[in-house]
Amino acid sequence: MRRSVLVGALALAAFASRAEAQLSMQMSNGWSFTFAGNVNAFYIWNQTKAQTGPGSYETVDKQSGIGTGLLPAFATFEAKGKEGNTDLSAFFGFAPQVSSGNGLASFFGDQAAGAQIDMRQVYLTVGGKWGSLLAGKQIGLYQRSNIVEDMTIYGVGPGGGNRGTSLGRIGYGYEYTDFRPQMTYTTPSGKKTSFSVGIFSPLAYAGYDVLTLPRLEADFNWKGGGKTTLYFDVSGFVQQAKDAVSDALSPTGSVQSVTPVGGAATVKVGFNVLTIVGSGYYTSGGCSLFMANVFLGTGIADCDGVGRPDQVTGVSDLRTSYGWYAQAVLAPKNSKWMFGASYGANYLNQTDVDKTYAGNGADFASRSAIIGQITYKATKSLRAVFEYDYFQDNVQDAASVIPGFDNKIDDTNQAAVGLMLFF
Repeated sequence: MRRSVLVGALALAAFASRAEAQLSMQMSNGWSFTFAGNVNAFYIWNQTKAQTGPGSYETVDKQSGIGTGLLPAFATFEAKGKEGNTDLSAFFGFAPQVSSGNGLASFFGDQAAGAQIDMRQVYLTVGGKWGSLLAGKQIGLYQRSNIVEDMTIYGVGPGGGNRGTSLGRIGYGYEYTDFRPQMTYTTPSGKKTSFSVGIFSPLAYAGYDVLTLPRLEADFNWKGGGKTTLYFDVSGFVQQAKDAVSDALSPTGSVQSVTPVGGAATVKVGFNVLTIVGSGYYTSGGCSLFMANVFLGTGIADCDGVGRPDQVTGVSDLRTSYGWYAQAVLAPKNSKWMFGASYGANYLNQTDVDKTYAGNGADFASRSAIIGQITYKATKSLRAVFEYDYFQDNVQDAASVIPGFDNKIDDTNQAAVGLMLFF
């Protein structure tokens, strides 16, 4: 039985394998109910070196723990039915993790991602020959394909540890699209091309949290067939955020606004046993890790997307962020083993405001990561994953702040081994 419910829930087309232990019930009224999901756990070890003096690097941190990978554990429930010519469904996706957070047995503080159940998906769909409409909380459209095609969905990626899920390549090749409230239309399925467009709850940016218009996201993809697998996807977003500027900055009381925009693309080519993926994005005001202010707090350079405010005009410039990754996966025929490797990076440009702001030298500039992964498919439902990650973070003009220092914040070696069971 196909693992279609879990696949559809995550919008992760990479989940093409099959699992046999799926529960599906057919009801007398023509509706069906399906329960599916996955459980995974990884042992993760890493060591970080940082610059402690001019030209001197020393180990500053060692961590060891057990947690989930980029993909959290999932318990998904779907009810589907057809009434007249209308296809209907309701979906719930619970995403718990195995780590309690903060290195404690039980932890319920503000870093307790692992001690909570993440309600990632709650949505309904209405469909027919005209296509389908999704309303509720589901994965976003912008950069959805970038994360779908990343092999670290089945692994850990940079930054795994003791708090909730790891981040995979998020921040090291693309941004996190997240699961967000939306109303999205998608063209009829079963064709080579697919187009989705939706209105989303808008995202707040540092100092710009008056959100009167919805965020607009769209995605288009094309799939080819034959002996060579071809896939192309392009997505984008645009939104507006306003700030009622105070009299101290704007005596006239005028409203300042920013309009973040972004575009992304993914190309996948499969040659027999080898699959190659190239992916990239470019955004103005879209940040470089998450797409707006999140738990990291406002005013942090790599998550608010906006330069520091000019205290004379009250205007903030939008930062330009871009990133990419290249990936190759080898899956020999009649073998249970798969071998993957990838390299990617994210970059964040300073604005004119940043460059004239005192103390700006510690701002984030770029992240890069090299990832190697070996997967053993023990059964149709069970896989073992072995992964090595080397990642590096850099800042803007560190040498101007501390003489003799270069721009590298730190570099980290990380190893992980884990089990993933899909049902």
